[in-house]
Amino acid sequence: MRIHFIAIGGAAMHNLAIALKNKNYIVSGSDDIINDPSKSRLMKHGLLPEKCGWNTENISKELDAVILGMHAKSDNPELLRARELKIKIFSYPEFIFNQSRNKFRVVIGGSHGKTTITSMILHVMNFNNIDVDYMVGAQLKGFDVMVKITEENRFIILEGDEYLTSPIDLRPKFHLYKPDLALISGIAWDHINVFPAYEIYLEQFKIFIDSIKEKGTLIYNSDDIDLNSMVNKSTNRINKIPYNTPSYSVKNNVTSIEISNRNIPLMIFGEHNLNNLMGAKFICQQMGIDEDSFCKAITSFDGASNRLELVCKNLNSIAYKDFAHSPSKVMATTSAVRSQNSDKKIVACLELHTYSSLNIDFIKQYNNTLSSADEAIIFYSKKSIQKKRTRLNLVLLTSMFAVLVRNYVTFVYEQTSVLCQQASSCTSIGVLLSSETNYWQTQVVRTSCRSSYVCGIRE
Repeated sequence: MRIHFIAIGGAAMHNLAIALKNKNYIVSGSDDIINDPSKSRLMKHGLLPEKCGWNTENISKELDAVILGMHAKSDNPELLRARELKIKIFSYPEFIFNQSRNKFRVVIGGSHGKTTITSMILHVMNFNNIDVDYMVGAQLKGFDVMVKITEENRFIILEGDEYLTSPIDLRPKFHLYKPDLALISGIAWDHINVFPAYEIYLEQFKIFIDSIKEKGTLIYNSDDIDLNSMVNKSTNRINKIPYNTPSYSVKNNVTSIEISNRNIPLMIFGEHNLNNLMGAKFICQQMGIDEDSFCKAITSFDGASNRLELVCKNLNSIAYKDFAHSPSKVMATTSAVRSQNSDKKIVACLELHTYSSLNIDFIKQYNNTLSSADEAIIFYSKKSIQKKRTRLNLVLLTSMFAVLVRNYVTFVYEQTSVLCQQASSCTSIGVLLSSETNYWQTQVVRTSCRSSYVCGIRE
């Protein structure tokens, strides 16, 4: 089969391209910008385009299908050419569904925790030597490619993103999968650029619940009030299984949870991660993993990439990075770092770069999200504002965020050196980076890890 990817550099797109090449498909692709890690992985597998940009010569009648990424625009010249030639056009979730019609589909949804829960499930399956297909949004240890589609595996585990499918299909991705087994980790308003009101955002999860196959099963976080209410009101004829945060303890910086009157020591920490763990446990049990096998496996799980991921450690400092950028995620991560390290000074460093975080009407959602930190560093760049095509009163943004944070706040605007000086001047520091600025992140972590306690978060 001959497949061309329009916007091959995306996180899911490049992994799917590699997975299809591993299935002996003939794969090509294009994009106007490709950054690492996508660039390096595509190069390794011989799929990196010779030059960036769009070229209608990439599209011919020899193609069996085109897979269209969200990064492309509806007037993309390659897309228009594919339509002209009447070539079959898929979004990547559409293509994955098409490839998994005969499989038992497990879809992990929710505003937060999707990647971590999916990663936990894959870790447990791998530990117990159960081979499954999957699609997950973060790189995991022991996995070369984060998309796997075989002919023989019964299960496929999918991270169910609520963002839009493609520029010509404005449905949320997780509406397309029609799961046999699903999980919702919680609902917290995000993606304001496409869901301008919380009610509109909520509706997407109602549709997702209705998309679960009849007599299928929904695992859901009953600690979430809105989600709990939504599930109870649903008329879809499915099994509904709630979960919540387990009892736990922290001793000598090690978190343990209580399951069936047993204390299970973990390598991860944070109340949100323990809640994620219980969701993963119920999913695994539905897939045939007993509780004892799950507990044995989960003790060796050390987190997903960019989710409270350990970056470096020495006598005086520890550095983490995390994906957190939305208000609920930022609060959960800062709270987790505080609960695990009550004796440390925590400096939360947050980069504003998403559509939501750069929207003056949405910024109030960050109220008290950094309250667990002793200090806060807020960073925003001209590049991010231009990229998002945001018209923003930066003075108003700065003043509003200063009020909302309520702690000592330092604002940094395109001044990496200032931020590094701030970090290196502290003897015990936690830095949280929700960042798309890799250079900035690298410099802060390197500088801080010489003498500081650092917690880093990036996207």
